[in-house]
Amino acid sequence: MTHTPEQLTLAEVEATARTAHAGQTDKAGRPYAEHLQAVAEGVSARGGDEDQIAAAWLHDAVEDGALSERWLEEAALSRRTKDIVYAVTKRAGETPEAYARRILTTPGALLVKEADLAHNADPARLAVLDEFTRRRLTEKYTRMRALLGLVDRRGR
Repeated sequence: MTHTPEQLTLAEVEATARTAHAGQTDKAGRPYAEHLQAVAEGVSARGGDEDQIAAAWLHDAVEDGALSERWLEEAALSRRTKDIVYAVTKRAGETPEAYARRILTTPGALLVKEADLAHNADPARLAVLDEFTRRRLTEKYTRMRALLGLVDRRGR
């Protein structure tokens, strides 16, 4: 994101995301902002740029109802950041295949989704869940990784 004075800084995007998700917890009961931070750090570690890091902070905001689509459209963010957030936002009734296609056809979105899936599938996060939920989520994340063409070093 070639930052312009009119655009939110990454620190402002982070603060907005943390405020929007305040009080929310993940499936393990942890503050939701920890997931957002892990995804943003994962994007950065994978060589992502500022647009992608900003999108990582906001990747679940519209989907979770923490921020509205109108807020996102009107926010002082790059068009690319907005497009990435829209791409990784699941729609009601959408098939995993359609979701994956949108991610794959939106420049920059795959890296954000890869970091999101990596954190969601972290064995330490999954370990605190009950067996049924852990198995269901592992299968879901594995299927999405396959649809996106993401294969880990062990060939899975």
